[in-house]
Amino acid sequence: MDLRELPLRERKKARTRQALTETALRLFTEKGFDQTTLDELVDAVEVSKRTFFRNFPSKEDVALAADTELWSTFLSEVDTMQVRGLVLDAFLAALRASLDRMDDGWDARFLATRALCGVTPAVEAHGLRYCNVTTQAAFDRMGARLGLDPGDVRLKLVIEVAVAAWRHAALSWAAAGGPEGRAGLRRRLDEAFAAVPESIALTAGG
Repeated sequence: MDLRELPLRERKKARTRQALTETALRLFTEKGFDQTTLDELVDAVEVSKRTFFRNFPSKEDVALAADTELWSTFLSEVDTMQVRGLVLDAFLAALRASLDRMDDGWDARFLATRALCGVTPAVEAHGLRYCNVTTQAAFDRMGARLGLDPGDVRLKLVIEVAVAAWRHAALSWAAAGGPEGRAGLRRRLDEAFAAVPESIALTAGG
């Protein structure tokens, strides 16, 4: 999103949030997550702890800001997009639209977050909990839009498959160092979703 499109007050809030995120990731990478105190972070950005907690509930949340930016946008896409045909295709479209809406610095923040998760169990565990909450939210919202029973296993499985395809694409892209930038991530995402039907039909012994 272009910050210039926002009102002045919102631009200031967005810039503060971005500064906290980028500074946190730099400090966590250089010093370690546990070794970086909240005092050091807010001092580096020149804001108060109160300002920090207006933006993030915890250190783990600021470390995962790139994830929450993407998935909150994804949920808004699920709420508003037209859904026709395969629901799996709708989730792919929502993910692609969400990636398009991320700002230019998102790629670097996302890669830094993935590297941090690899060496920081607390951040990885927090990310998995957030993923579970987001998956449930997507299930509830899409289920309501389609008029499905809250216990409909078909929708639950479709969402789980979509999340698994995203994780494969994102983690493989990040592990390779983010080749081709966001275009490379989109390509891996498309490939992962395209492989789903064949994966489900996979049989033993060829």
